[in-house]
Amino acid sequence: MFCRAGVTGLSAWTLQPQWIQVRNMATLKDITRRLKSIKNIQKITKSMKMVAAAKYARAERELKPARIYGLGSLALYEKADIKVPEDKKKHLLIGVSSDRGLCGAIHSSIAKQMKSEVATLTAAGKEVMLVGVGDKIRGILYRTHSDQFLVAFKEVGRKPPTFGDASVIALELLNSGYEFDEGSIIFNRFRSVISYKTEEKPIFSLNTIASAAEMIDKLTLTFNRTRQAVITKELIEIISGAAALD
Repeated sequence: MFCRAGVTGLSAWTLQPQWIQVRNMATLKDITRRLKSIKNIQKITKSMKMVAAAKYARAERELKPARIYGLGSLALYEKADIKVPEDKKKHLLIGVSSDRGLCGAIHSSIAKQMKSEVATLTAAGKEVMLVGVGDKIRGILYRTHSDQFLVAFKEVGRKPPTFGDASVIALELLNSGYEFDEGSIIFNRFRSVISYKTEEKPIFSLNTIASAAEMIDKLTLTFNRTRQAVITKELIEIISGAAALD
């Protein structure tokens, strides 16, 4: 009686619609496909990490000898005796980012700061116009501030920037016909890899690699559980079929 009751229970368990079994097999295929895709992404991000590390080292070598000239020019303009209009109604905000992504919060931090400045100046009754240096910052701000966009630039910084590149941007602004009383340039200032987390691509790559590894572990666990469930059901069907023949 006990054995028959057990067999009857197994037979009842195997009376499942065929679509459930097909769904389990499809789930295994989907998980396998996702695992393969994420592993490929992990390989790509590891390669990006190595390339970005080499680019970072070269950029840092070029930055150190050039920084002294930039600081010297800045000190000169800070000491210049320039009369600023008392009633500054027209403001120009220039946001500097890049044309590509995969570099952390370098774009979103600039966009956030520019939106904050626009809100503050607009609340004070000022007229604000925007300039975007980099395709990404234009894409972020154009959705919400299209009526305030004066001009946008791209293909800037693909090679080490020169004075000629800055002159082209300045000339374009002068020829735009917009006469502003005060202008501000919003950019990410590099300090060090430790104290400044948003400027360099290797930081993003490390986070992406860690996320990919975590997702691979989760998908592997799900795959093993699903496969174990499918195998268990198949064993139950075999045992139930053999018991029915007896």
